[in-house]
Amino acid sequence: MRKKNILVIDDDKIILDSLCEFLSLEGFQASGAETVKSALAKLEEETYCLVLTDVNLPDGDGLELLGIIKKNYPQTVVVVITGYGTIDSAVKAIKCGAYDYLTKPIIDDELRLAVERAITQQSLISENENLRFQLERKRRLENIISHNYKMAKIFDLVEAVADSKTTILMAGPSGTGKSMLARAIHHHSSRSDQPFVEVSCGALPETLLESELFGHVRGSFTGAVNNKEGKFLAADGGTIFLDEVANASPALQAKLLRVLEDRQFEPVGSNRTRTVDTRIILASNRDLGEEVRQGRFREDLYYRVNVVTIELPPLCERVGDVRLLAEHFLRIYSAQHKRDKLGITDDAMEYLERFSWPGNVRELENVIERAALLSKSKFIGPEDLPDSVKREQARQAKQYKHTSLKEALAGPEKDIIRQALQANHWNRQATARALAINRTTLFKKMKHYGLYAEAERLGLT
Repeated sequence: MRKKNILVIDDDKIILDSLCEFLSLEGFQASGAETVKSALAKLEEETYCLVLTDVNLPDGDGLELLGIIKKNYPQTVVVVITGYGTIDSAVKAIKCGAYDYLTKPIIDDELRLAVERAITQQSLISENENLRFQLERKRRLENIISHNYKMAKIFDLVEAVADSKTTILMAGPSGTGKSMLARAIHHHSSRSDQPFVEVSCGALPETLLESELFGHVRGSFTGAVNNKEGKFLAADGGTIFLDEVANASPALQAKLLRVLEDRQFEPVGSNRTRTVDTRIILASNRDLGEEVRQGRFREDLYYRVNVVTIELPPLCERVGDVRLLAEHFLRIYSAQHKRDKLGITDDAMEYLERFSWPGNVRELENVIERAALLSKSKFIGPEDLPDSVKREQARQAKQYKHTSLKEALAGPEKDIIRQALQANHWNRQATARALAINRTTLFKKMKHYGLYAEAERLGLT
């Protein structure tokens, strides 16, 4: 393993050499500097996990140097050393960002303990920074993998509206990545350093959902033993993502409409109006337009949320993304579960690309994670895939085996001709023009598929 780098700064040559020698014997890579200028030059050239610096230096103050290090090299931990130790100077050093404080003469055991504690602190800082980077990377729009033109248009739309306050409605089947896209929108906005709060309206009973969103006061209902702040207040200044919003009750829809219009609400059981500055993103796996027609969703709320709509396509319409996503998930879960997987065989990939994926991207992710865990080979093969994935291709193969191409295409062709005739009120000339065929060909096909007889029965010939 690479030795930890430590920079020692002291204008006393004897002390400097002594400290560097001691740290080298302890297994560290120690470098020395006698001035602020030389110390800054070394910091620019090399990464140090720890700096031990004297307070009084010939060309500057050690505490000023500490401030520069904290600003420009935040992952470096600083321990201050001085020959004039007082409580005031110790407090000042800690307030300036020093991790620890030592006085001369330095005792070996004290130095050893201080260095060990500082190295542990530096490791925690590095780990936290890495976790934060990984979290930020997951939130990036670039992490949503796709080569599909529909998704490319969605990415353009997201970049255009991300930093606005406008309400966004996401539509599409479950498992298409609405939650991930909502996080990406939040990350690309000026609210990215504020809370992102997600609520699944379908996961909570109707009686609890209002309290979850808007909070409640003590005694407002059975079980309300304390005051509670809701998710809207928790997301104040940030973004709230309401998934499965079609499940909201009529009473809750009315309250949501007011929040969308005025950003105001009252907690359950309270007369006190709360005002929030919250960006609202909603999602539904049901067609809200149809829900309005069926009387299950308020029309005024629908028009209020339908400002910017993002329609996420199902995975079956993004067949070209299946390979990209499968390989991406394999890399993730191979590392997560410590499995040495090199890829997916062509046969297995054919199964994946032919499957309809009713559960969309989430289902594909689960299939790949399962395969990464259970596969005994370095490559994922058909034997590592669930039977449900393989059965669909077998069913398709069976159909092709007993059906000629002409017979297989007959059904879709008949449906297309009937739809074109209906769209053109069974006018053969207009239909032939729409289908880019001549009238004679259309007439023959109508006779062949029984559509002419159907037109006669309807009195349309």
